[in-house]
Amino acid sequence: MAEPGVTSSNPIRDVCDYELLFDCVHCGLCAEACPTYVVTRCEMDSPRGRIYLMKSLAEGRIDLDDDAARHLDLCLGCRGCETACPSGVHYGRLIEGARSFVERNHRRGVLDRLKRHAVSAIFPYPNRLRALLAPLKLVDHVGLRPALRAIMPPIARDWLDLLPPLQANLRLLAKAPTATSRADAPAVVVHHGCVAQVLADSENVNSERLLAAAGYRIVQLESTSCCGALDLHSGNAARARDFARANVRALKKSGADAIVSGASGCSVAIAEYGDLLKDEPEFAEDARAASSKVRDLSSLLLDAPLKPKREFRCRITYHDACHLAHGLGVREAPRRLLASIPGVTIIEMPESDLCCGSAGSYNLTEPTMARDLACRKADNIVATGADYVVLANPGCEFQIAAELRHRRSKIEVVHLADFLAMASQ
Repeated sequence: MAEPGVTSSNPIRDVCDYELLFDCVHCGLCAEACPTYVVTRCEMDSPRGRIYLMKSLAEGRIDLDDDAARHLDLCLGCRGCETACPSGVHYGRLIEGARSFVERNHRRGVLDRLKRHAVSAIFPYPNRLRALLAPLKLVDHVGLRPALRAIMPPIARDWLDLLPPLQANLRLLAKAPTATSRADAPAVVVHHGCVAQVLADSENVNSERLLAAAGYRIVQLESTSCCGALDLHSGNAARARDFARANVRALKKSGADAIVSGASGCSVAIAEYGDLLKDEPEFAEDARAASSKVRDLSSLLLDAPLKPKREFRCRITYHDACHLAHGLGVREAPRRLLASIPGVTIIEMPESDLCCGSAGSYNLTEPTMARDLACRKADNIVATGADYVVLANPGCEFQIAAELRHRRSKIEVVHLADFLAMASQ
């Protein structure tokens, strides 16, 4: 119950969209869908507990101390709770608002601030990331990463371990179509993202070539800006809106009928531009239009199936990237597409939709929880006996691959677009 004088239109503090807090009936059905609660078994690390915490902060019943900020920081933003919730609670909006409140009103420790500043200053800007990684690319070329790792401090070593071998981003590319698409074919644009275009650009290129081979007309963005997801997750809503405006302009100019991203987190961010920019008359209509055009690669390819592929005999398991499954509700389309490949056997893994711990930059700022979840995910993958684990998000790919490399597992982690390209050769 709110304190006297506190109403749904007059909370003491602007923590989040206060009225949305009352959608939660505190049934607790979200708890077992929450990765952090599954690990800690702490009520304040469950969605219900965090909603109660947000409400208490908004009503002035508690202060924003280190403990309160910690429970909010530990949320992965995976939205598994939204899938489980029978009341339709918009938890994603609530946690993003709460994190913005934390960033405005809480001073973190020096090391935490440095880590978050590094992520914010580098990751959304591909040219900065390329420049930073250029020396490491040379190190990988001459095979000296193990030696470099041995002399690095633990924090830098943990970050290094998450990076894929930079000289090995050589996934087989799907063959470029020999004929151009019809002029009246649906136009599709692939948003190349920020980190993805540096560390996993084969996934973008393969997406475009597979879609072109299926008869779609591929159009390009004149300029690609970060989708804003990293900022939304970390509480920097102002810069997220800047990125959203830039993307809305570029997407409108492209004339695309459908928008695809190889990163499911980017897809969800773009799908929510309509809500993010709803109060800006100059952008609101175009933002809603962009949001309505977001599709996923597997659904588009199922709508225009390719010719039967050659046999590609292997066993695979499929990991549901959080934002694809919980944000866009896409689960069956990738499985149907994979099952259509002759020779492929799909083995379902337990907890396929439980977060792997990547969550954008979460594995950089919360390495302990991220590693616990990566270990849990890897245990489930190994138990399937699969040759490949296929997924639709590069962040998940880096996180799971790092853990499997640590175990010296031979299971290969492959993005859906890259796997389809491999199977089409």
